[in-house]
Amino acid sequence: MILGVVKRVILNRPQALNALNLNMVRQLSPQYKEWMKDPKTVVIMRGSGDRAFCAGGDIRSIYDSVVESKGSQSLHRDFFSEEYRLNYDIAKKTITQVSLLNGITMGGGVGLSVHGKYRVATDNTLFAMPETGIGFFCDVGGSYFLPRLDESLGMYLALTGGRVKGADCTRVGIATHFVKHEKLAELETLLIHAKSAEEVEQILSGYKNIPEATTVPDFIEYKDLISQCFSKNSVEEIFDSLNKIATSNTHDFKTIGWAKTTLSTLEKHSPTSLKVVHRQLIEGKKLSYEEVFKMENRIAQTFMKKRKDFFEGVRALLVDKDKNPKWSPATVKEVSTQEVDEYFKKVSEADELSL
Repeated sequence: MILGVVKRVILNRPQALNALNLNMVRQLSPQYKEWMKDPKTVVIMRGSGDRAFCAGGDIRSIYDSVVESKGSQSLHRDFFSEEYRLNYDIAKKTITQVSLLNGITMGGGVGLSVHGKYRVATDNTLFAMPETGIGFFCDVGGSYFLPRLDESLGMYLALTGGRVKGADCTRVGIATHFVKHEKLAELETLLIHAKSAEEVEQILSGYKNIPEATTVPDFIEYKDLISQCFSKNSVEEIFDSLNKIATSNTHDFKTIGWAKTTLSTLEKHSPTSLKVVHRQLIEGKKLSYEEVFKMENRIAQTFMKKRKDFFEGVRALLVDKDKNPKWSPATVKEVSTQEVDEYFKKVSEADELSL
């Protein structure tokens, strides 16, 4: 729908929590190419329904195409490369994008929104990058934005899959503005009738007040400990640091409990994913958007080629639903530096990402 300079994008798969699939990417990509020709363009993006902005990428279809040989046998390559090109176009910020992050915002939904100019959270927002729990990595530009969050918060969220709710998304810089859920429709109406990007900015200026927190989430209450533990040079050192707190005689009961819970969470996640993501974020902090997406494409294609933890994670979560993945290797210490290196090497020329 077009109203003046404003273009509306509605992610419309409510039964699948608006999960992003290849068809959606292929509908959006040419539109963005066209819209980017006019820097005055404003894009307002939201999800259909109240449950989700976009709960991630359609990983089940990728599993089916590779493991069950259903559908296109090139889906895994096509989906990631085309998704990352779309993310890169949004990251250029040649047009003004406002994403209304109402509901679940994870994985592929983060890639569609976080690189745009404005992200509006609501009290219904739930943000996460949960990929290490399914044997994958924090892609869609996670290499760029996560390590640029303060106090090692990005590393903590990436490794643990920690969730950030509502106004806290604005407090930590994931979102740029906040609106109460009941006022969201009113805000959207104002935005879609804006006559310019400048008017959009003026409208949003009234949505910078964040309500006072009634509870303090762990990632804020324990930010100093997160900075201390998750700034380490290796995953093994992060585990050791948390273990020292968990077995300490000097820390209070709550702090010890936080460390034990964090360790327990990490121990359930793919050891390979943990080490790849740790390297990914350290590298990503030094890279441009273009370099980030090329690196992530190599990592994604290597996960597909190795056919290990990603497919086991999807099996356990979405196929058999036993929630008991058998990771290989089974422990962080068994994942060698040489194994991690494989994920960052150039892939075949045909599989390299062109931007």
